[in-house]
Amino acid sequence: MKKMVSLALAVMMAFTLAACGSSNESNKQNNAAGTGASLGETRTLKFAALETAYGKAIWEEVAAAFEKQVPNVKVDMTIEKNIEDVIGPSMKSGEFPDVIHLAVGQPKGLTETFVKDNNMTELTDVLSMTIPGEEGKVGEKIIPGFVDTTITNPYNDGKTYLMPMFYSPTGLFYNAGLFEQKGWDVPATWDEMWALGDQAKAEGIALFAYPTTGYFDSFFYALLNEVGGPEFFTKAMNYTEGIWQSGEAGQAFDIISKLATYTEKTVPANGNKDNFTKNQQLILDNKALFMPNGTWVVNEMGNAPRADGFQWGFTALPAVTDGGDRYSYTFFEQIWVPAKAENADLAKQFIAYLYSDEVAQIFAKSGAVQPISGMSDKLEGDNKLFYSIYDQGAKAAMGAFVSTAPVEGVNISDTVFGSIDSLVTGAKSQQDWVEAITKASDALRNAQ
Repeated sequence: MKKMVSLALAVMMAFTLAACGSSNESNKQNNAAGTGASLGETRTLKFAALETAYGKAIWEEVAAAFEKQVPNVKVDMTIEKNIEDVIGPSMKSGEFPDVIHLAVGQPKGLTETFVKDNNMTELTDVLSMTIPGEEGKVGEKIIPGFVDTTITNPYNDGKTYLMPMFYSPTGLFYNAGLFEQKGWDVPATWDEMWALGDQAKAEGIALFAYPTTGYFDSFFYALLNEVGGPEFFTKAMNYTEGIWQSGEAGQAFDIISKLATYTEKTVPANGNKDNFTKNQQLILDNKALFMPNGTWVVNEMGNAPRADGFQWGFTALPAVTDGGDRYSYTFFEQIWVPAKAENADLAKQFIAYLYSDEVAQIFAKSGAVQPISGMSDKLEGDNKLFYSIYDQGAKAAMGAFVSTAPVEGVNISDTVFGSIDSLVTGAKSQQDWVEAITKASDALRNAQ
């Protein structure tokens, strides 16, 4: 009897091992099929990214994890602080990365150029892809709203061309320790903001500073939502005729122009890529109270000196009226695939993998948070404070000026945000600013 049982067990074990081997081989074949590769053939995924405060190491770890998850794939990475300059020459000669992690709003506007020229691969089908190594689909994990913006769906046709990556609530950063020492309350309205500005000025402290004028994108977008609501914001982003002469727009222009008079006067001189941290240092040194920024500023200034008792504070923009809506713009980075990418299918699989739990944990170690449902519950410390801003009553604003066909000599970002330095120095008046914005908006509306 024992011999018969032993024989039966041996047969069962042999069958199980054979089945497992067959299953493993099947998984390998499926993964290879997903990359368009046959077994034994190695394909190279060319990945390019802007090096940010999160550093290169996290991408190297992600690449290694992807290579382990998907057989016969090698990730060739190019990660540089001047990525547009590095990959530009090769693209002009016809050699394109398969995946590019570069958000809109960069000084040279590479991503916007690809959008305007219709040179991106559609990524709508990535939302329905099963995440490698998991059972769920990409679209099921992304926080609602992040793929319904004018940035991810730039052609207003319901199709996604840029996928959302790291997101960061933006707003006004300040030294909470200083406010506690002085017994000051964080302003809830702009009227309270001006009153605090006068009080701080009497003590030799400026009310406001900004790293560079580029940081006014998130500020301006949130402010437009405050003065007119989401519908007004959408009209502004689509260059609706007469929008900049409306009462709502006038309120926004008045607030920014007044804020310029409360801005530390040294800011424009340092508002560039080489010296912007000097402007951020003003907050740490108690020389200015507030600055617009994103959560990455904590890492950027991690080793910087600071006043005794310094503690990061974070708030949404003050409301226009008492009890009015307060907004915090959600900045998010994007990842995309050039239309001429050699391995678009593999690129899509790589992007799908970026929403896996495994990758999310790799990114989170460096403070990079993706718009994945439930991620904010896993945060600690400063990030817990920053990402809970929407739990404190602030509303989220997302989106940006829509892309159009190129118009020679017109750059809406430069016109709207780049003029702030001139407002602070007095080189440009509010009227000059509004007229320039109106002219640029009219030109882009006709190019849609």
